[in-house]
Amino acid sequence: ADPNICPNARKIDRITYDEMMELASLGAKVLQIRSVEVASNYSVPLHVRSSFSEQEGTMVVADSPQLEDIVVTGVTLDADQCRFTLRRVPVRAGVQAELLRPLAEAGVVIDMIVQNPPEQGHSNISFTVHRSERERARALVTPGAERIGADAVQLDDEIAKVSIVGVGMRSHSGVAQRMFELLAGAEIEILMITTSEIKVSCLVPRRVGEVAVRALHAGFLEG
Repeated sequence: ADPNICPNARKIDRITYDEMMELASLGAKVLQIRSVEVASNYSVPLHVRSSFSEQEGTMVVADSPQLEDIVVTGVTLDADQCRFTLRRVPVRAGVQAELLRPLAEAGVVIDMIVQNPPEQGHSNISFTVHRSERERARALVTPGAERIGADAVQLDDEIAKVSIVGVGMRSHSGVAQRMFELLAGAEIEILMITTSEIKVSCLVPRRVGEVAVRALHAGFLEG
């Protein structure tokens, strides 16, 4: 975790390429993601260390069974997110593709997507983009929403994404449930959820983003 947010953050001795790429993509300001991809492709170990200290840094290496014993390696915060919600979208085949096609053609990267279960032939669709793409995304999605017959387009930029990363999630159960418990214990509302093999991300109100990081760090990495 960012030591500016978590005073108890500790140096990681060893981390896998996959974990480092996930952390970099989720907002960790340590390595540029492309540098890790190249190192991984050619199996080149990376030694990340401070230029102001002689202390050993962090080794970025290939996966190993020993590293999978560590369930969560890091916690990240990305406060540069915004969420669009399309209300009462008609339920029919192809509506999602029609809605998102202009964004894809314009090169707007969509992060999280959630569609609620349909009710009376309509459902809500929410997705997130980087805050820097907010106005461009709004200009592209609003005409599409009108065209498909959605009732309204809502924008929320007071959000943040908190994530936990660790290759140990592949072989340990209950990690997501524990994350949700920790956020609930801190009275933090979860707005959206997305997962991968080694990551769980939750969208939360921006005002409690740092509180969420500290709660997750305490629960997973300080015990």
